Amino acid sequence: MAIVSEAPLSHCYDIKSADLSLLALVLKTTDIQAISQALVQQLAESPGFFDQDPVIIDVSFLNVEENDTPIELAALLPLLREQGLLPLAIKGAQGAFLTQAKGLGLVDASDARIRRSVPLAEPVQAPPQPEPVVAPPVALGPMVVDKPLRSGQQVYAKGRDLIVLAMVNAGAEVIADGNIHIYATLRGKAIAGARGNTQARIFAQAMEPELISIAGIYRTSENALPKDVLGQAAQVCLQSGPEGDKLLVSPLKL
Repeated sequence: MAIVSEAPLSHCYDIKSADLSLLALVLKTTDIQAISQALVQQLAESPGFFDQDPVIIDVSFLNVEENDTPIELAALLPLLREQGLLPLAIKGAQGAFLTQAKGLGLVDASDARIRRSVPLAEPVQAPPQPEPVVAPPVALGPMVVDKPLRSGQQVYAKGRDLIVLAMVNAGAEVIADGNIHIYATLRGKAIAGARGNTQARIFAQAMEPELISIAGIYRTSENALPKDVLGQAAQVCLQSGPEGDKLLVSPLKL
């Protein structure tokens, strides 16, 4: 005999708003092979960088027309999944291309706001707009590393800052989605704002890096640092200008 629950249906579940951190894959080419090679190279340099992260595919820069099919999504989606990304939505698609994307399980995210670095310009006065009320996400505390990092070692602080209390030797790599603080000598690679945070910074007690990078903008040891910061306490930030973004390395007074 079947047993029928007398509990009201409203007790079965709750529907509530939720915040989800998404990556945006902003495509600048329709060449699937080139995209594949770039992703493979990034993973070779930073293993585990993508860890089943949900992603929006942004085709806005591909100049998609109403009935245009600029890129083969059926080939792109499995490629992204192989590299540890979970494609959930698409932005900038129209017409038949949008229909195709939906048929492959992607959600239309045309209204999604994707953070991009913007060159400095004269401020434009605009009427103030009320900010939407959004519950702030729970902030993660910084990851702390208190031992020297040897060549071949890598540390990644996902979604937070990284604090290193010992030397980062040549051949070692430290990565953070937020800021990187090194209270010793930096001789390896330091990558801050790894997922696009243009406000991230790198601090080191002695700046002698093989590579420094913020939000994808990088500088290697082949482009030597000025004498007033090389081997000295210094900080790195991202500076935007009419010619684009560049890294600014400046002395740090302790």
